[in-house]
Amino acid sequence: MAIEVFNGILQIIFRILAASWWAILPLILLPVFLDFWLMAIRFKYILKIKWVLLEIKIPREILKTPKAMELVFAAVYSMHDSKKFVDIWWKGEVQFWATFEMTGHAGGIRFYARIPAQFRNMIESAIYSQYPDIEIVEAEDYVDLLPAVLPNNIYDLWGNNFILAKPNAYPIQTYPFFEDITKEKRLDPLAVIMEALSKTKEDEMSWLQLLVRPVDNSWKKEGEELVSKLIGRKTKKERTVLEDLGVFLGNLIKAPFTPPVWPDDEQKEGPATNLGSLTPGERDVVAAVENKISKLGFESILRFVYIDKADAFTKSNVSSVFGAMRQFTTQHLNGFKFHSPTTTKADPPFKARKNYLRKRRIYDSYRWRFFPFFLKNNKLPILNTEELATIYHFPTTFVEAPTLKHLDSKRGEPPAELPII
Repeated sequence: MAIEVFNGILQIIFRILAASWWAILPLILLPVFLDFWLMAIRFKYILKIKWVLLEIKIPREILKTPKAMELVFAAVYSMHDSKKFVDIWWKGEVQFWATFEMTGHAGGIRFYARIPAQFRNMIESAIYSQYPDIEIVEAEDYVDLLPAVLPNNIYDLWGNNFILAKPNAYPIQTYPFFEDITKEKRLDPLAVIMEALSKTKEDEMSWLQLLVRPVDNSWKKEGEELVSKLIGRKTKKERTVLEDLGVFLGNLIKAPFTPPVWPDDEQKEGPATNLGSLTPGERDVVAAVENKISKLGFESILRFVYIDKADAFTKSNVSSVFGAMRQFTTQHLNGFKFHSPTTTKADPPFKARKNYLRKRRIYDSYRWRFFPFFLKNNKLPILNTEELATIYHFPTTFVEAPTLKHLDSKRGEPPAELPII
C-alpha cells in the first residue's frame, strides 16, 4: 500500500515537471547564466584598463619612518568607488586596484608600483609629498624579460601566496613595534626582506608582489564582534526574515498557554566585563584589534616568486624570504603563512603534473597581476594602511642591503606639473 502511494506521488511530480519544464528550467539555469555573464563583461572591462608601471628610485638617505608610506596608502584608498547596479551588471565595472613590488636579482633590488593610468598623478603626488627626494620614472615591465610560459627546460620556479594565519580582525606586528626613540636602536622591518632579496645571484630572481584593493567598511564588523567577545559584551544578534517568521509562529502556537517571548527581550546589549579583570595580554589584543579596524582597509594578495636556472635551482633563497616574513608574526595576534593551494608543492597522486600546473598558475598570476574577481565566496586577507606600510615602504638609512639600488645624485624637488592633493 505504502509503495503504491509513493509511486503515485512520483507520477504526479513527473507529470507536473513534464508539463512545466519550460518554466522551471530557465529558473534553474538563471544563476549559471548570470555567473557567465558577469565573468564575461568583467573580463572585457578589465582588459580595457590602461596600466602604467613606475620604478621608484630611492635616495641614499631616508630618515622618515614607514608612517610616511602609510599616508601614501591612505591616498591610494581614494581609488575606492561604490559601484551601482548598472555599473556592475551591465558595464562589468570592478573596483580598481594597485600593485607594489620589490624585485631582487644580480643587478640589485628595485621598487615598482603598477597602477591604473588614470590615477598616476594622484599616486605620484602622494609619494612625492612624503618622499620629495625620490625619483619616479615609467619603466618597461621586467616580467617581459622572461618567457611568457614558465617553468620550461631552462628556468624553474617556486611560488606562493601568503595569507593571514588568523581572522582578518587580528593585526600582524606592525612598524611601531620596531621603532625606538633612540635612532641608534631604531629597526626597519624591511631590512630582513632586503637582505633576503640581496642574496640573489646571476640568473636568479626573487620577486615580492603586494596587490591592494580598497574595500568598504563592512569588514570592520568582524573586528567589532571580536572585541565584544573578548571583553564579554553581549550583542544583539541580527535575524533573518525566516527566523522572525519562525519566532512569530512559535509564539502563536504557545499563545493560549504562555505570553510571547521575543529574542530582542533576551539579547539586549549588556555592559562589558570590567576591563580591569582582563590580563595584560588580553588588553593588548583588544587594543590591537581596535587599532586595526580604526584604519582604512584593503583586500590584499602578498605573492612571492623565485626563479632560477633549472640545472642550478635551489630553495635557499625561498627559506630566507619565508624567514623574513616571520618577523610580522606574534602568537597572540596574527602573522603570515603559506596558502597551500598556491604553494608549488603538490601531494600525490600525479604529484609532478600538479606541481607543474601550480607553477604555471602562480607565474601567470604574477605576470597578469589580476585580482580573483570571478570566484564566489573568495575571502582575501584584509590589511589596513599601517600593515601595508610595514610590508612595503622605502628603506630607511638604517637598511644596508649590499645590492639596494640608490639614486646617484639627490633630486632637487618633484616635477612642477604634478597636482597637489
